[in-house]
Amino acid sequence: MRRIQLVGSQRTFAAVGIGCMGMSWGYDELGRDEDESVAVVRHAIDLGVDLVDTADQYGPFTNELLVGKALRGRRDDVLLATKGGLVVDDPATYRSHRDGRPEYLRAAVDASLGRLGVDRIDLYQLHRVDPEVPIEESWGALAELVKEGKLGAIGLSEVSVEEIGRAQAVHPVASVQSELSLWSREALNDGVVEYCGREGIAFIAFAPLGRGFLSGRISSPQDLPKVDGRHRIPRFQPEAISANQAIVDRIRQLADRLGATVAQVAIAWVLAQGEHVGVIPGTKTRRYLEDNVKAGSLVLAPEALAELAALPEAVGAR
Repeated sequence: MRRIQLVGSQRTFAAVGIGCMGMSWGYDELGRDEDESVAVVRHAIDLGVDLVDTADQYGPFTNELLVGKALRGRRDDVLLATKGGLVVDDPATYRSHRDGRPEYLRAAVDASLGRLGVDRIDLYQLHRVDPEVPIEESWGALAELVKEGKLGAIGLSEVSVEEIGRAQAVHPVASVQSELSLWSREALNDGVVEYCGREGIAFIAFAPLGRGFLSGRISSPQDLPKVDGRHRIPRFQPEAISANQAIVDRIRQLADRLGATVAQVAIAWVLAQGEHVGVIPGTKTRRYLEDNVKAGSLVLAPEALAELAALPEAVGAR
C-alpha cells in the first residue's frame, strides 16, 4: 500500500486509514460495542493501518476516549488525528455550531489531549471554518500549539481553495479532509483535490463508501439500523435510495469482473484521484476492515476509471 507524506512533518501514513466516528456517533446507536470497536482499531494497526482519525464532536467526546483506550500500548504505531471546532448543541439531533475562536481551540486541544491520554496529537484538524472568526485567527492559534509541541501538524476540513490559501499564508497546511466518493465528487469539481496535489498537501477522504451506501449492502431505509442518523439524510430517503441503486449496480458489475467487492472498487476509485489522496473508511467490524484494507492494493485500469467516471450523479443532498 502506498504511503502519503504529511507536509511540514517527517511523518507518512498508509493510504487506507480508519475513521472512528461511527463507533460512537451518527450510526447504529443501539448496536455500539466499545470492546469490539477497540479490537477493530487494534486489528487495523496489525494490518498496517496507521492513520487513526477521530474528533471531539463524536459522542460528543466519547470517541476520543474510545480511541485513547484502543491506543494504549500502541501509541507509537499510529499517526493520531483528531479534530476540533464543532460544538455539539443537541446530541439527539446531531445539531452543532462552529467555534473557531483561538481561546476555544486552545481549550479544545487541551481537552482532547486529556481524553486521548497523550501529550501530543500528530495531526489536529480544524473541523469547520467558523464564519464569525477569520481563518487566520483560528489557524494562528493552532500554529502556536504546534510551536509549543502539543500538535505535530495541522489540517483543515471541508474548506475551499481560497480558505486553504489564506491558512497557508499563516502556517503550512498539512492536510485537507473532505468527503469524496463515487457519489460525492464536490472536492474534485471545486478544485480542492487538484490544489492539494499541486501544493503537496495530503487529501484525506472521509465517507469514501458514501456512509455505507457504496458498500452495496443498503437497498432501502429498512436496511439501516432502527436508530441511525442516516435516516435524517436526504440521500437515504426511500426515493433517493431507489434511484441511487443504479450507481451501486454499475459498480458491482465492474467489481464482479475484477474479482473484487463493491466497497473495494469504491475505495480504489478514491485512491486513484492522486498520489496524495488517502481514505479513512469507517467500520465497526473486523471483516469489513479487512475488506477495506485490501482495497489499498487494487489498481483500477484506465478503462475501469472511465467507466466509473460515467456513473450518474447521486439523487438527494449528502
